[in-house]
Amino acid sequence: MNRKRFKRAHSAVVIVIMMFGVLGADKTSLAEEQATSYLPVDPKEAFATTLERLKAAKGKVMQRQKDLLEERYDLAEHPAEGVTMTGGKRIQEGVRVKLPEGVTWARLAAMSPAEIQSQDAWPAGLYPLPHPNHPEGGMVFPEFHIKEIKKQEDRDLTRFDLDFDLPDHFLPEFPPPIFLTTRPDLGDVSHGKLVTIENYYELFNGILNPKQIEGLRLLLTPFPQQQFNQTEDRRSERPSRGVTCFECHANGHTNAATHLAGDVRPQEFRHRIDTPTLRGVNIQRLFGSQRALRSVEDFTEFEQRAAYFDGDPVIAQKKGVNILERGSQVHFMAELQELLDFPPAPKLDVFGKLDEQKAAEAEMRGQRVFFGKGQCATCHTPPYYTDNLMHNLQVERFYRPQMINGRMASADGPIKTFPLRGIKDSPPYLHDGRLLTLEDTVEFFNLVLALKLTEPEKKDLVAFLQVL
Repeated sequence: MNRKRFKRAHSAVVIVIMMFGVLGADKTSLAEEQATSYLPVDPKEAFATTLERLKAAKGKVMQRQKDLLEERYDLAEHPAEGVTMTGGKRIQEGVRVKLPEGVTWARLAAMSPAEIQSQDAWPAGLYPLPHPNHPEGGMVFPEFHIKEIKKQEDRDLTRFDLDFDLPDHFLPEFPPPIFLTTRPDLGDVSHGKLVTIENYYELFNGILNPKQIEGLRLLLTPFPQQQFNQTEDRRSERPSRGVTCFECHANGHTNAATHLAGDVRPQEFRHRIDTPTLRGVNIQRLFGSQRALRSVEDFTEFEQRAAYFDGDPVIAQKKGVNILERGSQVHFMAELQELLDFPPAPKLDVFGKLDEQKAAEAEMRGQRVFFGKGQCATCHTPPYYTDNLMHNLQVERFYRPQMINGRMASADGPIKTFPLRGIKDSPPYLHDGRLLTLEDTVEFFNLVLALKLTEPEKKDLVAFLQVL
C-alpha cells in the first residue's frame, strides 16, 4: 500500500472509530435516561461533593414539603379533652384535612366519585402523601428518636439531606409502653424507657426466655441499611453502623418513622410507608408492604434482606446486607415479636365488644354505627378488628392521576386491613399516614364507602374507636 492510500485508509478507520465512540456515548446517555429497576451501584461522585450538594438543597426540599403539608392540613396543636394514648400523651382531635374553597364535607358526601373528580373537589389531604423527599426516599426518623439514640448509644440517625416532616403532636407517644402476651400482670415492662442495646438485658432478664432475649438483642442491633452504612452513597455524614428493627418499631410499637415501599418501580410510583405497630403481630397473617408474606419469620428475613435496601439485593450486597440464619436468629426474632400485646382496653369484654356497664352512651352509639351503618365490621371484625385480608378501596375514582412533590398520585392498589385494637396509639393513619386524626379517617371512609353518616354518627364512631 502506498503512503497516500495508507493515510486515506487510516483516516477512514479513525473516523469510523470516532463515529462508534459517539454512537456509543449516545446509547449510554439514552440508557441513563431510561427507567431502570436498579439503583446505581458504583457512584462516580465523591462523598464530599454529594454531601455539599444535598446539604445545600435541603432547605428548599423541606420547605416544599412544609408548604404541601400546610396547604393540606390544619397542623395546629388541638389535643382532645380527657383522651390520651395508653402512656398518657394527649391525642389530637378534629378534622385536619382542609377542604377546597366553597366545599363542605356534607356536599362532598352527596356527590358521586365522578362528580368529585370532574369538579376537582377531592380534598388535598386525602391524596396519597409523598415522602419528605420522594425522588430520594429512604428511612427518616423523628427528631425525638434521633436524640434518644444519640444519647444512649452515641449513634447518629440524622440525615444530612432531609428531616422528618410531620409535627410531633401528630405522632405516637415516645417512648411507648410495652405489654407482653405472656406477662399481662407486669403492665408496661419498658418502665417508661426506650429499649435499646444498652438497656434491654437489665429490663428483660428474668422475664423472657433465652431465645427471646437473643431475639430482642438482634432486633436492637444496628445493621447496614441503604441510607445508613459505610459507603460513599450513604446519607449520614459519618460512616454509620446502620439501623435496628426497633428504630422504626420503637419498643415494638411505632414512632411513625417513614420509608418508601421497596416493591414498586419507578420511584414516583413507590408508596410512602407509615411504620405500623408490631403490637398484636401474633394474630396477623399477612406481612410486608404488599402483604405477600405469610409469617412473621418471612417478614423478619425479608426486612433485612430487601426492605432495608429499597428492595434492591444488588445494592444490599455492596452495603453489607445482614444475612440472618433462618433456623435460629429469624426464629428468635419472630418469637419475641409475637409476644408484643395490644394495650389494655378495659371497656371491652372477652369478645372485643363494649361492656355495657362500663361504656359511655356515645361509645355505645358509636359501636352500633361501627357494626351497622358504618359497615366498618365488614373488614374490621372483633375481637382484634381485622379480617387479615387485603382490600382495594379504589380511591383513584375520585381524582385524576397527578404528580405531587415527586409522588405520582394514582392507584394505591390493595391495602391490608390493619387491626384497630389500640388504634388511638398509632397516628397518623392509613398506610402512608395521610390521615392525621381519627376524625380525618372517619371522613375519608365516609366518602370512599359512600356511608352517608351524619355529624353525630361520625362523632360517636370516633368515641368508639378511642376505646378499642
